[in-house]
Amino acid sequence: MYRVTLKSLGLLTLGVGLSACSFEPPIHLPASPDKAGYTAAPAPDETAASPGKGGGAQMLDYGKNLHQAWWKLYHSPRLDALVALAMKHNPTLEYARAQLHQAEAVASINASVFYPQVSANLGAQRAKTSVQTGGGKSSSYTYSLFTGGVGVSYYPDIFGVNRLVYKSSEAQVEYQRYQLEAAGLTLSGNVVSAAIGEAAVRAQIDATQQIIQQERKLLELTRTQYHAGSVSELNVINQQAQLASSETLLPPLRQQLAVYRHEMAILVGSYPSEWHDKPFTLEELHLPKHIPVSLPSALVKQRPDVQAAERQIRYAAALVGESRAEFFPTLQLTGSFGYASNATRTLFSPASTVWSLAASLLQPIFEGGRLDAQEREAKAVFDAEFANYRSTVLGAFQQVANALRAVQNDADALAAETTSLDASRQALDLAEYEYRTGATDYLSLLTAEVQYNDAKIAYLKAQAQRYQDTAALLLALGGGWWNQPVKGVPAALSPVAGGQAS
Repeated sequence: MYRVTLKSLGLLTLGVGLSACSFEPPIHLPASPDKAGYTAAPAPDETAASPGKGGGAQMLDYGKNLHQAWWKLYHSPRLDALVALAMKHNPTLEYARAQLHQAEAVASINASVFYPQVSANLGAQRAKTSVQTGGGKSSSYTYSLFTGGVGVSYYPDIFGVNRLVYKSSEAQVEYQRYQLEAAGLTLSGNVVSAAIGEAAVRAQIDATQQIIQQERKLLELTRTQYHAGSVSELNVINQQAQLASSETLLPPLRQQLAVYRHEMAILVGSYPSEWHDKPFTLEELHLPKHIPVSLPSALVKQRPDVQAAERQIRYAAALVGESRAEFFPTLQLTGSFGYASNATRTLFSPASTVWSLAASLLQPIFEGGRLDAQEREAKAVFDAEFANYRSTVLGAFQQVANALRAVQNDADALAAETTSLDASRQALDLAEYEYRTGATDYLSLLTAEVQYNDAKIAYLKAQAQRYQDTAALLLALGGGWWNQPVKGVPAALSPVAGGQAS
């Protein structure tokens, strides 16, 4: 009879537990766009090209997947080493790792409720008691009590509460894993962005110093002509003002370089005073020629932030299921078996055995509206997470669309800046020659000088912007984090190595 009861209870637990999934609201994620592109207007497969560093055409390979860590497309061993160093020592990434380990521990704790809880006890007691006898007299005696036994308690998951609790904690583990991936992706983006920014500012400093050197030569020439009576003193003053104006550009640029240097130190987990690595230059970075652009239908799977947002929906759905399941009874089964004796020599004899079996059923009847309020709260959390998921997906598509247009427009801008720089350089050379020979006035020289200086800085900024926006596109597409070398190990914990790119 006892075995039949346990079997019936097990079947009831299994049947009702399997039906507990009905407590969770259905999850219908919005479908990805059917279109093959990310922008309303068709995007070209190839960008414009221009001569010079970073001016090559870029091929946008639609429908292709990124099969390596995205920063390796820049073909810079020093950049690869720097990203690896940041992945190893960055405190933000360490924090994300710790949060993942914490979520895994919580899931293990919640999983323990599926198993019987077994405990053992062993005790010894020496006591004195008083007993009242007839005639108002009392007597006392001293005794010893030795006990030992095993206790078992179990909560059958009849209505699936335990399963839903574990399911929510499992969703949190996956959420933290994708958060770790997102943190690693963001970190790699920050490192590459800082390296490109450092290289761009370094190039602007070098160009500004060359401009200043050239303007000093023109100042000496103007002074010589003034002393010879060929030009007025106003020309000398104007050239001095132009030189001073160019010199004022250096301190802000040096400040920007210092900021990038300090940022780089923090990203790799060092103090700014300890970072002595030489600055990056644009010469050691290679603009990626082929950019794989995955289809919109694959984007949501490749973005760790989107995957994290989806896990939050599943977490919230489990919370709704938990709140509904709390309206139903909770069953607890307990049992114990052991020994109790006044003497150790008889502790384990058959006559000293003690045991107990118990079952309790707890059914909420009146909670003052607490359970209803908890269910409303859980449903509100579910709705909020669903809205957050839609917002995250839309934001992801916006980032890709913006980056695609930026890559195309940057190429056009660099081509235009290259033409402008070439023209302004020729104009300055001609103006200097004519000024030396007296064929033109100083105003023409000064105008050509200012135009060349502006064109040179604008060209360097456009050059660096191509590198930056290419990185932004690769990051927006997911950065290839899913190509992890060890199954089950987050890519942020073990950065991807290898792979070929052109």
